[in-house]
Amino acid sequence: MKTIKYFFSILAVSALLASCIGDLNVTPIDPNINTADKALVDEASFTAYLAGVYTGFATSGYYGANGSASISGLDGGASQYIRGLYHHSELTTDESVCGWNDQTIKNFHWMNWTTDDTFIYAFYSRIFMQVSAANEFIRELQASDLAFANREEYIAEARVLRAIAYYHAIDNFGNVPFADETSVVGSFPSQIKRADLFEWMEAELKDLINNSALAAPRGNGFARADKGVAKFLLAKLYLNAEVYTGTPRWDDCADVLKDLMDDGYSLHTTSVGDFSPYQELFLADNNRCTDEIIFAIEQDGVNTTSYGATNYLIFASTGGEMDPEEMGISSGWGGLRTTPEFYHLFTSGDARNLFYTKTQQESIDDIGEFSNGYAFMKFRNRTSDGGYGKEMGFVDTDFPMMRYADVLLMAAECAARGAKIDGLTAFNQVRARAGVPASNGLSLNEIINERGRELYQECWRRSDLIRFGLFTSGYNWQWKGNVKEGRDVESYRALFPIPDSDRLANTGLEQNPGY
Repeated sequence: MKTIKYFFSILAVSALLASCIGDLNVTPIDPNINTADKALVDEASFTAYLAGVYTGFATSGYYGANGSASISGLDGGASQYIRGLYHHSELTTDESVCGWNDQTIKNFHWMNWTTDDTFIYAFYSRIFMQVSAANEFIRELQASDLAFANREEYIAEARVLRAIAYYHAIDNFGNVPFADETSVVGSFPSQIKRADLFEWMEAELKDLINNSALAAPRGNGFARADKGVAKFLLAKLYLNAEVYTGTPRWDDCADVLKDLMDDGYSLHTTSVGDFSPYQELFLADNNRCTDEIIFAIEQDGVNTTSYGATNYLIFASTGGEMDPEEMGISSGWGGLRTTPEFYHLFTSGDARNLFYTKTQQESIDDIGEFSNGYAFMKFRNRTSDGGYGKEMGFVDTDFPMMRYADVLLMAAECAARGAKIDGLTAFNQVRARAGVPASNGLSLNEIINERGRELYQECWRRSDLIRFGLFTSGYNWQWKGNVKEGRDVESYRALFPIPDSDRLANTGLEQNPGY
């Protein structure tokens, strides 16, 4: 069963989650009906509210895929959180192109987006809606006189979910508006410097790791926030510290990773059916892979549906002469493919080489033609025993936001950069599961390539290329810079702009340099 239940009772408090983007604090839509004192009256209502904070990562709204989105004025499908994360993290890299003519979607791969880009505004809005939702949940529960066993654990979970959103804010937008549960409701938030947000996140995550109320790693069930999630986020923060603050923190990252490596996680190495252990991590029953998946965003073809998250990854990756039934779906949308440069990272026999090539051409002569570029077959709405998800129109496949394989690859990178950790053993564990030869040493070039092979479509590629100095210059791929052979682009594009609409609403926000 799915762990988080998306109760209909969340509708009673969903108004508390709606806010304008310039205001990270929330106010009710109808103060006569949807006020906290009327909705949040018992443990069940707070449980439903917390489920709603989780739901903010999984769906576009609380009324199903075809209902109204939680943020007015935005397309429900294109504005879903994970779909927005994919646009920013993957379409901007060698890993993925989208051939649709949807507004400015091609600008991500062409790397010529502007400050009024609708998709950038949508993802930015989703991030700060999640921050708002978590802040209001924490504020309301702290103010409540209800006493129940899970009270402090719920607050700690909401803080972890807020940290996930702030991680995507610091990584994608840098200097952002900031508010927490102590901020004055109704006021415009002040902008925080990227380095200062790093310090706040570091302190927050350390406190959560030491918080006795937060469940131990693997102690809260599948897809629930726990100390393992907090440790993973802290490791990611330290991994990118030089990008975010100018000061590397490799030894600190290694220390957190060594702690995580003692928490009982392991690579998923045993297949139970028709697919490899690696592909089982991306199937409709991947919620059974609790050995490796540290945190996931849940999807359910009946109860938790959206046009984003893994539904987007599977449907948009299917088109042309591909068989939708093989992917476990009713039909394909014909959008996502990879570039030749990325495909060439793989060697023969690599179990992670999950691409459809039969009727596709390798080179992308026309970015709008689905047959140009090999198509992804990594995520599917199939079960490990060869069956299918509950429905063919929406998928059951959860999105694995954090995996133990990433922990091992972070350890390898820290070792290659001089930290004291056994990175080579960790690195070769990942390669062994993929069925490729062990490495005799660690080079940064091989590590960035291995990260690409292992983690593609999981929304880490942009951040990785930036950290390795390969994002805006030093490495090119087809259609980067809107030329077929690829070209260097402006260095300021390592950050996305603060959307014009938010700067008009909150005049205290400064634009990121270059825009």
